[in-house]
Amino acid sequence: MSQLAPPQTDDEIRAYLDGLGLEGMIDLHVHFMPDNVQQKVWGFFDRLPEMGEPAWPINYRYSDEQRVAILREIGVTAFSTLNYAHRPGMAAWLNDYSKTFAAQYDDAIHSATFFPEPGVEDMVGQVLEDGAQIFKIHIQVGAFSAMDPMLASSWQLVASAGVPVVIHCGNGPHEGEFTGPGPIFELAEKYPELVLVVAHAGLPEYEQFAELARRAPNVYLDTTMVGTDYMEQVAPLPEGYLETMSQLSDKIVLGTDFPTIPHSYSHQLEVLHNWGLGDDWMRKVLWHNPHKLLKN
Repeated sequence: MSQLAPPQTDDEIRAYLDGLGLEGMIDLHVHFMPDNVQQKVWGFFDRLPEMGEPAWPINYRYSDEQRVAILREIGVTAFSTLNYAHRPGMAAWLNDYSKTFAAQYDDAIHSATFFPEPGVEDMVGQVLEDGAQIFKIHIQVGAFSAMDPMLASSWQLVASAGVPVVIHCGNGPHEGEFTGPGPIFELAEKYPELVLVVAHAGLPEYEQFAELARRAPNVYLDTTMVGTDYMEQVAPLPEGYLETMSQLSDKIVLGTDFPTIPHSYSHQLEVLHNWGLGDDWMRKVLWHNPHKLLKN
C-alpha cells in the first residue's frame, strides 16, 4: 500500500509525481483538434442532458496554447493529440493538423488517423514516413469495422512499424454498429504484431478486453475515464476488476481524455491511486508502460 497521498487538485500533481520518483507522466489519450472539429465535439457533450444523459461539463475549455501550458504545469511531459476521421477525405487534413501541431510543440506526440477509403494505404505509409508515433481509430464515431477489407494493408503497415493504435472499440459509452470485443479479438489474431491500446479499457466490456490483453502480447488498455465518478454512473467497474488490473500491470497505460473531461485531471490520478495497487503499479502506468510503447 502506498504511503503517498493521492492528488486531489491539479496543483498537487507535481508533488505526487515527485513522491513516486517520476520526472513526469505520459498521457496517450489527449485530444488537440482543429478548432471547427473541437467545437463540434464540445457541442455534442454540451447536449448530453438533452439526450437524457448526465451532464458532462467540460473542465478545460481553453485554447490550444492554454491547454498545452496546463499539461506542462501538472507534469505531463508527452501527450498525444488524437484526431479521428468519421468520413472519407477527413483523415488527410486531420493528419496535416496533427503533424503541424507536433512540430510546434516538442512534447506533443506526433499522432495520426486513417479511415477505410481509396488511397488509405498510401496515406498511412506517408504519415509513417513523416514520423507518426501513434494512431487513433474510433470505431463508434467512424461507423466502420476494424476488419474492413480496405484497411488490411494499412493495419499491416502499422503493425510492421510497431506504432501503437489507440482504438475506441467498446460498446460504451454509446454502442455502434461495429463496436464490441469480437472484431478486435479477430484483428489482434490476424495481426499479432499490431500494437493496440484499447481506449477506456474497452468499457463496458472491461473483462472481455482484459482477457484480450492477457492473451495478446501487443494489446494494452488505457485508463481513460475508467473508475471516475462520471463513468461509475454509466459503466461501473465489475467486481474483482482491480485484481485484473493488478495482474495486467505491464499492459495498462495512462489516458485521460483531456481536455473534454467533466472533472479535474487530478481526479483520474486520484482514482487510480485509490485502487490501492501500489506505487510501482502507478509508476508503470504513468511512465514506464507508455514510454515503452513510444520507443517501439
